[in-house]
Amino acid sequence: MRPTWTLLRLDPPRCRFKENKQANIVAMPIRLSQLFFRSLREDPVEAEVDSHKLLVRSSYIRRAAPGIYSWLPLGLMVKSKIEQIVREEMHNAGAQEVHFPALLPKEPYEETGRWEEYGDNIFRLQDRKKADYLLAPTHEEVFTLLVKDLYGSYKDLPLQLYQIQTKYRDEARPRAGLLRGREFIMKDAYSFDIDDEGLEASYQSQRDAYERIFQRLGLEYVICAADAGAMGGSKSEEFLAPSAIGEDTFVRSSGGFAANVEAVRFEVAEKVDSSNVPVAKVHHSPETPTIKTLVDFSNSNLSRHPDGEFTAADTLKNVVLKLVQADGKSRLVIVGIPGDRDVDQKRAEAWFGCDVEQATEDDFKNHPELVKGYIGPAKDGKQFLGLDTESKLEYLLDPRVAEGSHWITGANEHEKHVYNLVYGRDFDADGIADISNILPGDPSPDGSGELELARGIEIGHVFQLGRKYADALGLKVLDENGKQVTVTMGSYGIGVTRIMAVLAEENHDDKGLIWPESVAPADIQVVPTGKDEEVYTVAERLTAELEQAGKTVLIDDRAKVSPGVKFADAELIGIPKILIVGKGLANGEVEIWDRVANNRQTVNVESAIEQLLS
Repeated sequence: MRPTWTLLRLDPPRCRFKENKQANIVAMPIRLSQLFFRSLREDPVEAEVDSHKLLVRSSYIRRAAPGIYSWLPLGLMVKSKIEQIVREEMHNAGAQEVHFPALLPKEPYEETGRWEEYGDNIFRLQDRKKADYLLAPTHEEVFTLLVKDLYGSYKDLPLQLYQIQTKYRDEARPRAGLLRGREFIMKDAYSFDIDDEGLEASYQSQRDAYERIFQRLGLEYVICAADAGAMGGSKSEEFLAPSAIGEDTFVRSSGGFAANVEAVRFEVAEKVDSSNVPVAKVHHSPETPTIKTLVDFSNSNLSRHPDGEFTAADTLKNVVLKLVQADGKSRLVIVGIPGDRDVDQKRAEAWFGCDVEQATEDDFKNHPELVKGYIGPAKDGKQFLGLDTESKLEYLLDPRVAEGSHWITGANEHEKHVYNLVYGRDFDADGIADISNILPGDPSPDGSGELELARGIEIGHVFQLGRKYADALGLKVLDENGKQVTVTMGSYGIGVTRIMAVLAEENHDDKGLIWPESVAPADIQVVPTGKDEEVYTVAERLTAELEQAGKTVLIDDRAKVSPGVKFADAELIGIPKILIVGKGLANGEVEIWDRVANNRQTVNVESAIEQLLS
């Protein structure tokens, strides 16, 4: 009588079935002949980075639309292993898993102000009744409201909740495959505490969990102080994977300082002695609208600088910027920065808390006192820029501009510059703006050495939100004295699909992917080659033995596929250990191919399993 079979579990790597009569588990390998899989030999046209090229070519993902990808079986296997590591460490940190919808009503985001703050970066839609919704880019509001709905006492806290869920952001320029998409998967966790001391403890537990996650995934990472941006809060740190293709720039020193460039803040330079600086003098400087032309003119036509030739660092560049608020309103500011530096867009937007653009030609027409290419902070002695107009423009200075320092800068007249203009003697400012770019060799703000710049990919971010969202949404509980207090919160995000791309970016060669063992779609790939039936019989036997030993196996059992194609596909797929059963079987030998070490070892067929397991 044939046994009956009961389906126990279906997971991405394989199916497991239980035979009722014999009560034993039969593990089924992943069979390439049956897998929904098709490799590509050429890079996809739209792919720019290695991870994007290889994940598409090796049949892990396929492009559905710009920034939107379909997931194939191999891709789901890797993604599920990343998620499993995340889940295990979240549970170890004391967090409980929940799941929220991605389609959310507008009202909670209106209450926190983020419906407007997000601007064009979110997907907005209406239902048939014209009610407004959004596809959630993040879930602080609904987590807060859920806790408010269920909990009301200090005895309910502390609490940590998390979810692994799809997020949506309307990226203007989606690029680099999974690294910057419009639809992506994140783990977002939130902590709820009665006081700041509790928040600090919750924050540290999540931060520690992140380190364990990235270590288990085999990811190199740097923890950087970061700007909280629209999230708000008192403290923020980013986990960055160093990468030449990273969109984030961070700085670090030999003494341990590390920060995202947006979060670096420099102290105002100490006052210097200006008693020996000659009186400021205006010079005719034809055809000098740029710093380079001004420096060349100065060295060719004026007395040499006491320390040698004039350089860009002797000039003060006055940049006109337009600050654009979320409601569309804008205003102009002028920022004076040393001429050897430029405005860093990200630092500027973090400093001002809004979008920052260069002033347009129309802006200059509306402010005729701004002489393009020759703008200066003062004119006719102490008459500050714009003071004589109805709408005075705010004038800000880079903190490196010390009181008493002297500069070459614009004289607010066409083809004229002023020399020896002293800050504090000849001109003043309305405040500072620490928005210029950081240069290699700049001193670390904490005095721990010189800064070096590097690029990285954000893989995690932790925030101490404080009471911003709890205040906005009325999340309060009763304390020990029966008094209502506002709950303090933390937010903790990990980019699951982005991590997969980073792992692919870090772990490949010119032939294909080489996954870390912790996330590879299978532990071992078995590749039988040739037409000899005995080769396939032995390959099946070895596969069964590996599965019985607890290993997940992908077997390339395609009968009419050449060895060259099988090897090329194995290199693309990226399973780190490959067992080749081929013509050497006639001598009782098989090959073990270590993709990580990039070597092949011939072993006796009877010892192959032991070698692989060791």
